[in-house]
Amino acid sequence: MEKTELLITHHGRTLHGYFFKPKATRKFPLVIISHGYNGYKDDFEKTAKYLADAGIASVAFTFCGGSTRDESGFPTTQMTLFTEKEDLIAIFERMEQEESVDKDHIFLFGASQGGLISAMAAEEYKEKIAGMILLYPALCIADNWRERFASEDDIPKELDFWGMRLGDVFSKSMRTFETFKVLGHFSSLVLILHGIQDEIVPIEYSVKAVKQYPNAKLEQFANEPHGFTEDGNRRMEAMMLYFIHECMESK
Repeated sequence: MEKTELLITHHGRTLHGYFFKPKATRKFPLVIISHGYNGYKDDFEKTAKYLADAGIASVAFTFCGGSTRDESGFPTTQMTLFTEKEDLIAIFERMEQEESVDKDHIFLFGASQGGLISAMAAEEYKEKIAGMILLYPALCIADNWRERFASEDDIPKELDFWGMRLGDVFSKSMRTFETFKVLGHFSSLVLILHGIQDEIVPIEYSVKAVKQYPNAKLEQFANEPHGFTEDGNRRMEAMMLYFIHECMESK
C-alpha cells in the first residue's frame, strides 16, 4: 500500500488527509472515509489498509474545524454540518480527477456525524456515487440540537461540547434542517451498520432511514455501542468489502 499526504484547498480553507493506494498500475475503486464528531483522518487507517489489500483505494481526511486535532486552522466554532458537506464535496471533486481512480466506482463511507454528512453529500451527487456505507450514522443531530435549545435565543455564542468548542452557528444553521425530508432520495445501494447497544444515536433512526432509501439494508450489530469494538470493526470491514463488490457487479 502507498500512503501519500493529500491537501485540498476550497472555500478559503485547506483539508488535510491521506490517499491510500494499492500497489498496482490499474484504476481502482475508491472509498472516501468521513470521520465522526471530533474525529481525525487516521481514525479508520486499519480499514484503509484492509481495503488496499483488497485492491481498493481510499481517502481519509479531517474535516476543517471538525476536530481539535484539525490542521487547517479553520476554527471549530465556525464548523457546521454544511461546512463539512462542502469539505466532502471538495474531496469528491478532487478525487474524481485522479488518474488512478475509477470514477464510476467511488463510494462514500461515513461514521456517526460523518455518516450524516456522507448522506447529505450523496443527495447532491446521486448519479456519481456508486454506493454508500453508513456506520452508526448520526441522523439524530438536528433533532438533538432543537431539543437542547427550544428557542434560537437560547443558543449560547459558544459552548464546550464533548471536548470541542462549538459556535452558535453550528446549532443555528440546522434549526430548519429536516433530516428525513432531505435524505432518502439516493437510489444506489446503501449499507447501514448500527450497534444495538448504541446509546448516542438510537438505532431507530437507521431503521427509519433504511425504509426511506429505495435500495438500502441495515445490519444490526449485537452488543456493539456507538463506536464499534475491534471485533465489530473487523466484521464491518468484511461486510463493506462484500457490499462494494456487490455494487460493482450491479453496474
